[in-house]
Amino acid sequence: MMKSKLMLGALAALALMPAGGALAQTKLTWAHVYEVTEPFHTESVWAAEEIKKRTEGRYEVTVYPASQLGKEADLNQGLTLGTADIIISGSSFAAREFPPIGVTYYPYIFRGPEHLLAYTKSDIFKTLAAGYEEASGHHIAAVTYYGTRHTTANKEIKTCADLAGVKMRVPDVPAYLAMPRACGANTAPIAFAEVYLALQNGTVEAQENPLTTIEAKKFFEVQKYIALTGHIVDHLNTVVSQTRWASLSDADKAIFTEVMLEAAARATKIVQERETALVQSFKDRGINVGEVDKADFEKTVREKAPLETYGYRQADYDAIRAVQ
Repeated sequence: MMKSKLMLGALAALALMPAGGALAQTKLTWAHVYEVTEPFHTESVWAAEEIKKRTEGRYEVTVYPASQLGKEADLNQGLTLGTADIIISGSSFAAREFPPIGVTYYPYIFRGPEHLLAYTKSDIFKTLAAGYEEASGHHIAAVTYYGTRHTTANKEIKTCADLAGVKMRVPDVPAYLAMPRACGANTAPIAFAEVYLALQNGTVEAQENPLTTIEAKKFFEVQKYIALTGHIVDHLNTVVSQTRWASLSDADKAIFTEVMLEAAARATKIVQERETALVQSFKDRGINVGEVDKADFEKTVREKAPLETYGYRQADYDAIRAVQ
């Protein structure tokens, strides 16, 4: 009788286990501030499904888009507080924990998207990512190309001096301010949600963002010119919290890393394709889209906003510039 009860108990326990004898399911939170239509969200959802599939259902990842769990600063704090397991966030926030990693936002450090992508496979990237992980505890698993930042204005911009005295909205991030201030623009840190109205009513006369954002937020409706300044090749990090990363087995770390790198590559491809199409699309709509003297912009930034003033290291800058 006792033997039968033990056997029945064992069978009941097996019945409660997931198929294949896998461990009980762990629920994870993945958060970001981007809209559901953007590739940073759609590919995060893809990644969540892939993680579940490749771990045979042991992990259930729920993606929270559009600042549902807070603004970007809140999400970064959430990694430490335990309210987020995975986030997508810019290096400007990582730089709050480890300032040297912010050098990737210094104007004209990257020659273009391909240079950025090469950097993410380089030794200098590994060094900076390791510095961030040591400072924060959190792990950067992948990098996604966000877009190259360009300038829109109500006047034609060809040289750095053309921005002198222009009222320009720029995010309140030191490296983002470097180019406009070096060129003499009067910068204003207007909230992103209010930029369209500020441009429309003349509170500011210019702003800077990737072409995909200029399209999505319809800034082209209230600006006459798009100057392809290409001053920052912007990117986002996929970051896993210290607690969550430490809890993963080596095998699961490999799965998570593989999936996150694939998701980043998928999102990057979408952004690049959209950017290429948008240049012609803006021209077809009658928007003035023009090249600028980038050498002039870069020279002025280096002279008037040297990278050392932002706490960046010349050796890191040189190493990134040397990446092929």
